[in-house]
This record gives sequence, C-alpha cells and structure tokens, in this order.
Amino acid sequence: MADLVAIGYPDERTVIGAEADAQRVAEVLSVQPDAIAALVRTGDGRMKVTTSHHAVNGKPAYGMLWDILFGVLLFVPVFRMPVGADLGPLFATLERSGIDAEFQKRVRGLLQPGTSALFFVAEKGSARALVEALGEHGGTVLRSSLSHEAEEELQRQLHGLAARQPAGV
Repeated sequence: MADLVAIGYPDERTVIGAEADAQRVAEVLSVQPDAIAALVRTGDGRMKVTTSHHAVNGKPAYGMLWDILFGVLLFVPVFRMPVGADLGPLFATLERSGIDAEFQKRVRGLLQPGTSALFFVAEKGSARALVEALGEHGGTVLRSSLSHEAEEELQRQLHGLAARQPAGV
C-alpha cells in the first residue's frame, strides 16, 4: 500500500523549505523525487504548483498525475464537464483509487488563499518517515491510502497517455 500525503501550511512560504527537505531525503527514504509536489494558493486564490517530474528508473513520471490529481482534489465541479476520451480512464482510475471524498474535502479546506501544501506518494513506511523528517516545518497532515493495484493502474494509465502525447508536449 502507498499513501498519498498532504501536509498543509498556514502560509505561502513554509512549503518551500519543506519541499527542499523532502527532496533532500527522498532518495534515502526510497521516495521518487517526482512523487513530491508543492502547491501554493496565493492570497488572490491562484494556484502555483511546483514539481520535479521526469522519468525515474524508466518508470513513467508523476507530472501528469499531479496535474490531474490537483484538478480532481481542488476543482471537481470544473472537471465534471466532458473531458477527452484519453482522460476518461484516468479519471475513472482516480475515482477507484481510494482517494475518498472526505480526504478531498479536507484538502480543499486546507488550501485557502494565502496557504500552501506539500503532497507526496510513498510506501507507508517511507511516508511515515518523510512526515517525521518534515516535522520541524509543522503543518497539518492528511493521508489517503492507495492500493498497489490502484497505484500501478494509475501508472499504466499515465504511461499510455504519455506515449500518445506528441513530441514536445
């Protein structure tokens, strides 16, 4: 089982140090560097996402997953509109992944204007260790479990979408 973890911070700056620390210890904790993302919601409500997504050890990157996951978590009414056929299976997989409505609601509550959050996906033991390593930054920790099957299916869906993307996209 893997955990999707969100650590919310009451300001826009704390996440910068937390992300740097997470990236620094990621390799030691067997967390893929691209499985970490920072999201800042500015005072005027705009979202800024920072990821370092790239292929790691030949595995598909999490970059597209973060984009879609943040869309599902934060903009559900917008994404209920019709989407391209390529994204339909990915949305269905996300809905079956174990990311429950309560987790989504709590993440939306965390990310008010002027706040930020660090997100990462890691195996349970690594997730726990990474949360502990980031303890000096404080924050509110939220978790949602992903089964191995759900995580693998998300990766298959992402890999298939990436293969169909035109070069340079």
